[in-house]
Amino acid sequence: MLRITAAAGLAALAVTLTSSVAMAQTEIAWWHAMGAELGEKLESIAQGFNESQSDYKIVPVFKGTYPETLTAAIAAFRANEQPAIVQVFEVGTGTMMAAKGAVYPVYQLMADQGEPWDVSGFLTPVTGYYSDTDGNILSMPFNSSTPIMYYNKDVFEKAGLDPEVAPKTWAEVEQFSQKIVDSGAAKCGFTTAWVSWIQTENLSAIHDQPFGTLENGFGGLGTEFTFNGDVQVKHWDNLKKWADSGLFQYGGPVGGSDAPPKFYAQECAMFMNSSAGRAGVILNSKDFTPGFAPLPYYDDVTTDPKNSIIGGATLWTLNGRSPEEYAGVAKFFTYLSQPEIQADWHQFSGYLPITNAAYDLGKEQGYYAANPGSDIAINQITRGTPTANSKGIRFGNLTQVRDVVDSEFEALLSGQKNAQEALDAAVERGNQILRDFEAANS
Repeated sequence: MLRITAAAGLAALAVTLTSSVAMAQTEIAWWHAMGAELGEKLESIAQGFNESQSDYKIVPVFKGTYPETLTAAIAAFRANEQPAIVQVFEVGTGTMMAAKGAVYPVYQLMADQGEPWDVSGFLTPVTGYYSDTDGNILSMPFNSSTPIMYYNKDVFEKAGLDPEVAPKTWAEVEQFSQKIVDSGAAKCGFTTAWVSWIQTENLSAIHDQPFGTLENGFGGLGTEFTFNGDVQVKHWDNLKKWADSGLFQYGGPVGGSDAPPKFYAQECAMFMNSSAGRAGVILNSKDFTPGFAPLPYYDDVTTDPKNSIIGGATLWTLNGRSPEEYAGVAKFFTYLSQPEIQADWHQFSGYLPITNAAYDLGKEQGYYAANPGSDIAINQITRGTPTANSKGIRFGNLTQVRDVVDSEFEALLSGQKNAQEALDAAVERGNQILRDFEAANS
């Protein structure tokens, strides 16, 4: 009887100790905007960290699209219900930087918590975009991307084109598209996601054209848009012409959600989208062989295309949480920076490896040799020396400006405006958004 009582007592003590450990574990909310297969991978990364130690538990919470996640975080902060970590897409950088008192800069967090933080270990385009004027990184790089071209090798072959040769210039895109449509190999030559990001912002950067004053907004408030120049007008004119002739099909506003299905169904032979779309392309190309290539350029404008610009998102730490949570956030960011974690995330998703060590590890593993085209995005975003026009864009309320660009592009396609009129209107409306943002944050 005594033995039974003692055993029961030990069992009760074990339960009590286990409960105490569980209670001591600090939970850290991570709001994010990753759905589908990327969301599942993100969940597995969080689980990996949680299983690597017992003091902290990262709790991922899906909050919808990038704009929805940013809006939710702003509303939560005002209600003092903010998470410790929020994933914010690159166009929200200006808004986050202007949110006085809301952000705990990652460089300061890591220093306060005594965690290793070597800026030189990150890819230069990443650090350049997310740093302040003193070179301090404000948010934790996580899923950085850049747009590339995907193409259908089977359709190319049916049209009499070399399946191993993608078009390099916009003149070749037109020629290839015409041959594809004329041969009946596909209904359209190409489609695109993100008219704003890919066909306007990146177009400007690649051709070394200013998108706005004050170094594309990096110089602070008071900037104005200038993306209604000759090169941008030329390109929008061509897109309208190609749409009318059936060579190009519009993928829809915002992110262009109609574009991927057009490519997956082999309706369009070429598709321009984020490098992070690589996982989706591979998953949905069971009936054809996909190819990967850099974005095209106008060789009558430049023979030396500049780097493309960054997309994706970073992880921002918000003020107003407990010291224990911040200790855990810093530990989690150190975990995320490990070459093995970053290389695995990059190779699965198509996002850039955010550190040089992750890229080097991929080369050592033979990943790029075994997966042709997987380094297209890295080579494109790191080619040459970035200029004031190609290092990126940073404007407040840029999400709203992108909506304006989409609406004016649709006015162009419908014949309500020509390219110059549409871009002039987008610049005028965009500048008013900048003035409103400036007034609210000055």
